[in-house]
Amino acid sequence: MLNIKNLHAGVEDKEILKGLDLSIKPGEMHAVMGRNGSGKSTLSNVITGKDGYNISKGDIQYNNESIIEWAPEKRALAGIFMSFQYPVIMPGVNNTYFLKAALNAKRKNFGKKELDAAEFLKIVKNKLNELDMDTSYLQRAVNEGFSGGEKKRNEILQMLTLEPELVIMDETDSGLDIDALKIIANGVNKFRDPERSFLVITHYQRLLKYIEPDVVHVLIDGKIVRSGDKELALELEEKGYQWLEK
Repeated sequence: MLNIKNLHAGVEDKEILKGLDLSIKPGEMHAVMGRNGSGKSTLSNVITGKDGYNISKGDIQYNNESIIEWAPEKRALAGIFMSFQYPVIMPGVNNTYFLKAALNAKRKNFGKKELDAAEFLKIVKNKLNELDMDTSYLQRAVNEGFSGGEKKRNEILQMLTLEPELVIMDETDSGLDIDALKIIANGVNKFRDPERSFLVITHYQRLLKYIEPDVVHVLIDGKIVRSGDKELALELEEKGYQWLEK
């Protein structure tokens, strides 16, 4: 699904990722943990193709194709989705229009028939029920006037509707109370299947109590220095990161 080999990347002249290797197979959920400044957000941004980042060495392969020259739109249409720490607000663009346009663009990219309004609403209402969200969300502008928890829930709605193959969750647990966290985790857990992969980026193991990863990686100074199972996240919670620093 995702193979990153000897990746060196950064902003302008500052190298942030310094030879990072990561491989995620279909159906796997990997968590990357690290302090602020370790390179976690840079990793998610270079996978999704955000402007402003330079790749000086290495490669990112998605489904056995190099994507480092792909535009962000092409990556999204190919099935790469990112849930942001600070979701984007889109005044004047309601959720129904946004979700329908995004879903139909993806379907068109894969040679499938576009959905009409009735077909789309049937799908999205089922997704709303899974997240315990009211249908009024569909008439609201994307994330405008939403609380922090509502924004995160809205992003999970986007994920469930678009059905990406690779989901990147960048600090999705940031600012969530425990009830919102459980709803988000429940939506993600229902969405897991043998063909879909997840990369969960987080500071703390709080989210990992509810979303159980197959592999946990520790990122320090732009490199993965340790990988293990969920017990590694508990060890980090207890000891911090200093014991892994050289």
